[in-house]
Amino acid sequence: MYKQFIKPLFDFIIAVILLILLSPIILFFSLFLFISNRGNVFFIQQRPGLNKKYFNIIKFKTMKGEFGSPLTDEERLTKVGKFVRSASIDEILQLINVLKGEMSLVGPRPLLIKYLSRYSEEQAKRHNVKPGITGWAQVNGRNAISWEQKFKYDCEYVEKQSFKLDFIILFKTLIYVLKRKGINSNEQLTMQEFKG
Repeated sequence: MYKQFIKPLFDFIIAVILLILLSPIILFFSLFLFISNRGNVFFIQQRPGLNKKYFNIIKFKTMKGEFGSPLTDEERLTKVGKFVRSASIDEILQLINVLKGEMSLVGPRPLLIKYLSRYSEEQAKRHNVKPGITGWAQVNGRNAISWEQKFKYDCEYVEKQSFKLDFIILFKTLIYVLKRKGINSNEQLTMQEFKG
């Protein structure tokens, strides 16, 4: 009942409310990034979602150059982008993906398409639910934990998802965002590539 009807409805209603409330912030950073990035405001990339179906994830653009550049993430990250990321503002636009039914507020984070062939059978279960803006792994370490630990939390969420667990994750996410906790891994700005 919760997974099929209540959760999608809850996602839609909360996404609408948040987009309305956060619209001044979205407009401000859209203008700010338009100026600082010379017109490049949005980062759009295909990601695998529910049942590995591809969709276009949308974020604020925080890095210069193209994905796969020989430059490190730290070198590509703009000054404005660094703040946008540290405050998790770049994730706000994914509320649009939630409205479109491609994502949920809570679920395993949507990763790169090239990782699909690298998952174990157990790890692939993370695609049995919609990907989320935040998830069980994000409130248990985010980029500061290993891929193995992250996937363990993802699969645990798939098995145990409930309104209570979603509420706990959303509450902890709010606290973590306010404290800017767990944004970076110990060595770098983003997680190292998952090799399988």
